Amino acid sequence: MAIATPSLLLPDVGTDTAQVVVLVALAAGAFTFAEYYCQFPSILEFRFAPPVNRLRYFTMFIMVLMLTVHFSGATLETPIAILLMKLASLMAQAVDFPFSPVRLVILSLPADTTAETVAMVRDAAGIAYVLALAGLVAFGLLVRIYAWPVRYGAFNVWINLPLFDPTGGGDVLTRLKRDAVINVVLGFLLPFLLPAFVKLAGALVDLSVIGNPHTLIWVMTLWAFVPANLIIRGVALFRVADIIEEKRRRTYAEASSEDGLQAV
Repeated sequence: MAIATPSLLLPDVGTDTAQVVVLVALAAGAFTFAEYYCQFPSILEFRFAPPVNRLRYFTMFIMVLMLTVHFSGATLETPIAILLMKLASLMAQAVDFPFSPVRLVILSLPADTTAETVAMVRDAAGIAYVLALAGLVAFGLLVRIYAWPVRYGAFNVWINLPLFDPTGGGDVLTRLKRDAVINVVLGFLLPFLLPAFVKLAGALVDLSVIGNPHTLIWVMTLWAFVPANLIIRGVALFRVADIIEEKRRRTYAEASSEDGLQAV
């Protein structure tokens, strides 16, 4: 549904584009079904530590939906669409200030870009960035207030971090915290670095397609969601490291108290 939403709501979507989108959506649905139906870990992380994956999915889906409604609201002509268009415009204006990631995205556009395209990019970048921040705040509340993942049952590192090898060398805590720092730093810097990279690689990147709403929706969704996803993963790894460290302290304390009793 998330992948097919732009093709379903946007006007003037070509037949070839719709067919490709259907194939991609079916492939993504089959992959997700296989991942969650299988009882053994494969690729997806935090599969048995809800609701992290649901939060990440709905963050991306709301980005796609809001951007799609924003660019097709005039065609939909419904009160909900008009309300979402106004809300999207407010979000875009809220984060469009000097040195913000949204302003950097606008500055990365070619000098001959039309005013209409600049406005489209500004609105899309603002909407996507605000929703990414909302997803981060929601995950922060989930960790801080609802004590994720302890409150939702025992956390199994093997099935929730299938790509992390505990026997890969070095202390597990050190590796988890290192990976967490890398993910958080990358997630914070990417919204600033990607526009700069596009500006530097202007001769290699064709930005003329950015005026297509369908392309713009997915470009801005990836630009905002990938960094947010990295930050969520980094915070989750920090949380897992804290749980392991706390369990180690309890184990060492129990061992010390047993040794003391035996000495007495």
